[in-house]
Amino acid sequence: QVQLVESGGGLVQAGGSLRLSCAASGSIITFTTMGWYRRAPGKQRELVARITAGGSTNYADSVKGRFTISRDNAKNTVYLQMNSLKPEDTAVYYCNAEPGGLIPSGSWGQGTQVSVSS
Repeated sequence: QVQLVESGGGLVQAGGSLRLSCAASGSIITFTTMGWYRRAPGKQRELVARITAGGSTNYADSVKGRFTISRDNAKNTVYLQMNSLKPEDTAVYYCNAEPGGLIPSGSWGQGTQVSVSS
C-alpha cells in the first residue's frame, strides 16, 4: 500500500509562490499517473494538474500558466510549483496516485492547506 505525504502548504500573500511536494512510500510511482487536486471551502474537489508516467501534463484552465506539475522518479516525489497565487487558490491540496502501474488501487494523501491572502 502506497502512502502519499504532502508538504509545502502555508499562508502566502497574493502574487506569491509556493511549492508543494508529494512524497510516496511503500511503492514506486514511476509507472503511475499522478495528480494534484484541491477542495476550496464549500466547493467540490477539483483537478488542478496531472502528469502521466511519460511526463505529459494537463492543467485546470484556472491555473494554466501559473502552476507547474513535475515529478522526480528517483525521489519518488511529485511537485506542484504555484506562482502568481490568487485568493481563489485557497484550498486544501491533495496528492493523488491514479490506479495503475505498481499502485493498482490508487491512493490519496491527507492534504495540505494553502491560504492566499489579498
